[in-house]
This record gives sequence, C-alpha cells and structure tokens, in this order.
Amino acid sequence: MKTFALTLCTFVISIGSLVAQPLWLRYPSISPDGSTVVFTYQGDLYRVDAGGGTATPLTIDPEHDFMPVWSHDGSQLAFASDRYGNFDVFVMPSTGGEAQRLSHHSGNDYPSDFTADNSQVLFSSLRIDLYTNAQFPNRTLAELYSVPATGGRVTQILTTPAEDARINADGSRIYFHDRKGYEDPWRKHHTSSITRDIWYYDVAAKTYAQLTSWEGEDRNPIVNPNDNMVYWLSERSGHFNVYKMSESESSAQAVTNFTGHPVRFLTMASSGTLCYSWNGELYTQSQGGEPQKINIAIANDTRGNLVKAKPIEGITEMSPSPNGKEFAYIYRGEVFVSSVEDGVTKRITNTPEQERSVSFSPDGRSLVYAGERDNSWNVYVSTIDREEEK
Repeated sequence: MKTFALTLCTFVISIGSLVAQPLWLRYPSISPDGSTVVFTYQGDLYRVDAGGGTATPLTIDPEHDFMPVWSHDGSQLAFASDRYGNFDVFVMPSTGGEAQRLSHHSGNDYPSDFTADNSQVLFSSLRIDLYTNAQFPNRTLAELYSVPATGGRVTQILTTPAEDARINADGSRIYFHDRKGYEDPWRKHHTSSITRDIWYYDVAAKTYAQLTSWEGEDRNPIVNPNDNMVYWLSERSGHFNVYKMSESESSAQAVTNFTGHPVRFLTMASSGTLCYSWNGELYTQSQGGEPQKINIAIANDTRGNLVKAKPIEGITEMSPSPNGKEFAYIYRGEVFVSSVEDGVTKRITNTPEQERSVSFSPDGRSLVYAGERDNSWNVYVSTIDREEEK
C-alpha cells in the first residue's frame, strides 16, 4: 500500500508596481503631532505622510501585522502580530526597525493605547477572570491588561470587558466601549440589549461611569486632550459616523455625515485632528474642518515565490480509478484528480457551488459527481476530450 503526500500549487499573481490608490486600508493610527499615519495593508504596517504620498512599509513579515498604536511621545509603535501562532503585542521604533515581542500568552492580545507616561502598553486579552465575576468563565468577554513597553510582567487592569481602551492625557481615566455578549463586531445596523456603549473608568476612585445608552452601537472612544470632549463612532445616523460629546450623551453632535458605508478605526492627534477609514480609504479631519481623503500610493514587490507548493488537508472523499493509477477527490467542494505515481494534479470543476460523491466511469475516462447548481442537486459527467490524454 502506498502513502501519498499530496500538494497543490498555489499561483500568486502579483506585479511589483505602484498601486496609485489602494483600497482596504485598515486600522489607521495618526501620530501625536498629526504629521504621519500608520496603517495596515495586506497584513503589513505602512507609514505615510498625513498629507498623502507614497507609503513606506514598516513590517515585511509573512504573518499578519495590524492594529498599530502610537506612544504619546511619537517614538514607538505597538501592534499585534501572529508571528508565533496567535496574536501577541509587539513594539518597534515609529520610524521603523526591529520589533520586540512583549506578550507571550497562548490567547490573542490586542493593543489599544500606551499609558500617559508611555511606560506601559494597554491591551485586551482572554486570560483569567475574577472568581467573583458573574460572567466567569465566559471565553468571549476579554479583560484589560498592561505590559511594560520594554518587556516584563503583565498586569491585569480591569476584569470587565474594556475594548478599544484609551487613556486620557493625565492618566486619570480609561475610556472604552463595553462588550455584553457575542455579536460580530463588523455587523451593521445592530440594535439589541447587547450593543456596545461608551464608559470610562476612574483610576483613582476605581469607579465606572456609563456615557452612552443608545439602543444601537457606540464604540471606539477617544478623548480630545485640548477640551476633554469625547469622540466616538455611533450608528445613530443610520451609518457609523464620528460623534462628539462632553460628559453627557444628551450633548452628542455629529462630526461626520458619511452614508452608504461605515466609518471605522477612529484615532486622534494631540492637536485634535481626526483620522479614520471610510469605504477602504483613509481620511483626516481637523477640528471644525471637512474630511480630507489621504491620497496614498504603495510601491512594493511580492514577498515570496509566485508559485508555491503547499500540502493540503481536508479532503472529504476519494475514489480510485479502475486501473489504480489515479484518484479523484473532493477538496473545498471542488473535484480534483491526481496521479498516483508522478503527483500531477488537475482541477476538474471550478464553480461557486458544491460538488460531491465523485466516481470514475468503468473505462477511467469520465468522472460522475453531484453538483448543487441551478438551485438543485443534479448529476454531472466530465469526460476527457483528447484521445491522447493519459
């Protein structure tokens, strides 16, 4: 009996050229002085002038790097990366350089801010809850932690879920949105008893205060260091937009009026200049001003070979040919045939629907299988056209 190590070639089509206006720019973070924006594109961090231009890559790791956060003095960046299997917190110089790993837990760690003195990085993680917490041991609701920016022991700050936590200028309050239960964070037009609300935690008094109670989603709070106004993202206009308020939700004012797509990933410079993403592109907005799209070009090359042979897992069924020289199988709902001796593989189907129950004809020249096409399951036959085809 033979054992087969099956591989498929993955073709990556990529041309090392200038992408004039790339889309799906995510997780922007504007520098404290408002001059630079760092964002995520195709799993790497890029740095670009806030006025636009050609972006410079800061990371080139083959794994996924995202969620950049600036230190308040502008010297460092914290970010999440899954270089070791799950997402950990890393820091690196904001101008680029070697990244240092700060967290080493088996769960995912997501940074959200530096402390006011830049000595610690705040991050959310599912680790351990207080035994007195009524939510224990729910593995959906994260806790808030800190870790020294130079590396060291992790400290638990809050046991209640405090996502997108941001600290104010003097470090006296931590602003965050809560999480009351499971719901996809990308869901739009969500209204229920578990939608997110804005809170702050008073560090000295160890008390909480709820700032919003609207029936829909309120999230991603940031405090303007100049006037202590709270800026956040809310769907109360029908789409996620930027709002601002003092200490009362009754004073809420719309800052942006986008329609059709949600505003995401709100950040703010020390001057109060906002930066966010809308419809896959990045925008800045000065206090009292209008949104300004950042025109970005990205010049990069592919990071690997254009053709990669990768082992596959998850074959759901298999059928040998009558002469035993090849076998047909279903992989991800498609029909493939591979040679037993030389490993050549051919893809037989390429449809958005599912195929299954594949079998060879008695002469080995045809395959019969079921396919879910035209809204029903039917039987299909694929036959070799060329007589000389082996």
